[in-house]
Amino acid sequence: MKTLQDQHNDTVAKIATEIQARIIDNQPVHIAKGGVSHFVPLPGDRRFKGMPIDISTLKNVLRVDVKSRTCTAEPGVTFAELVKITMAHGLIPAVVPELEGITIGGAVAGCSVESMSYKYGGFHDTCLEYEVITGEGKILRCSREQDAHAFEMIHGSYGTLGVLTQLTFKLLPAKPFVKMEYRKFDNFEAFRAEMRERCTIGDYEFVDGIIHDRSTFVICLGRFVDHAPYISNYRWLNIFYKSTAELKEDYLTTFDYCFRYDTECHWITKTIPMLETKPARFALGKFILGSTNIIKWSKRIEQILKFKKRPDVVVDVFIPEKRFGDFYNWYESEFDFFPLWVIPYRMPKIYGWISDEHASNMGDALFIDCAVYGKPNAHPTIDYSEILERKTTEFGGIKTLISRNHYTKDEFWKIYHQKNYNKAKLQLDPKGVFPQLYDKFLRP
Repeated sequence: MKTLQDQHNDTVAKIATEIQARIIDNQPVHIAKGGVSHFVPLPGDRRFKGMPIDISTLKNVLRVDVKSRTCTAEPGVTFAELVKITMAHGLIPAVVPELEGITIGGAVAGCSVESMSYKYGGFHDTCLEYEVITGEGKILRCSREQDAHAFEMIHGSYGTLGVLTQLTFKLLPAKPFVKMEYRKFDNFEAFRAEMRERCTIGDYEFVDGIIHDRSTFVICLGRFVDHAPYISNYRWLNIFYKSTAELKEDYLTTFDYCFRYDTECHWITKTIPMLETKPARFALGKFILGSTNIIKWSKRIEQILKFKKRPDVVVDVFIPEKRFGDFYNWYESEFDFFPLWVIPYRMPKIYGWISDEHASNMGDALFIDCAVYGKPNAHPTIDYSEILERKTTEFGGIKTLISRNHYTKDEFWKIYHQKNYNKAKLQLDPKGVFPQLYDKFLRP
């Protein structure tokens, strides 16, 4: 009987053969991972043009090594599935993105962070080895020790260099529950100073924050605990993000802590106020609530969305901590959208895909991920998505590419390292089976 690893090897070989056939046919491709996509839906989207390469069956955890505290898994494994399996061994990934349906492959291709990122960086920073099918249909293994350039460039490549088919990554010890403490402030500077101190001292496992409005700043601090006097449930009638402004402390299971923002997809339910009422949640919750449901509904109404002047702003921007005050002063006065999710994120080193010029403008290893989810963008003359992108660059920051992008090619390659990207492209996809990074994200 074949093992999971044997089945994996057979599947990867078939995908490699399919890619080789696409080269002969001279057909561009895109990676079809199955499930829901966490790219922000955009009418007329060109990101998924080309023949699909189906990798939807690559969704197994292949092994958990308790002794070395590592896990090897396929890219389609969701973090919800992964946490259930690793918690059975008293372990957890060092970085668990906040939505249940995010896959580990997607977390590497893009940029997934969470409340342990102030210690460990992004999920990709905890990875030890990748298996990749190149654009020539070759199967490559790479790590920091073997083929380091390819390994470093896979992160942030968004599926434009090859097909990620297997990952090995670190795990950490975990306990069954998380005790939450909520420290409240009525001004930005006190909030910022406390967050910086907690990140410097490192006395909590989890650190993030929510700016509810101009006078309500909350730092959310968490520690693993063995026992809990009670357990709160934010899966149905109750709303997690609102509780942080009301409570001083709270207890969640570790699993529910990891996905505490999933029910509302942060606060996207806030855009339809009825969905935050208990009668509506009681009647419709299982059909509407949860990030997977919400994303599916957004896809169903995609044809309606095209009649909007612009999509709402949904994006994460990473601001160097030393410029966070300047950014927030602008954000509060000009952008004015709350709640704002705030996650400290320590970059272990300058990533290979960041240009030298832009790296020199960052000047900090600690970044603040400011997550903007649902800012209305229908102003007749102001495109808030474009303004946020421009201000992020001005403050030495970087934004994720999963939403709308407005860069010219010159602007794009001042931020992204064109020489390093082209070197990886020449090695991994010399025939251009996968799209170029800029071309994939250029909007109609």
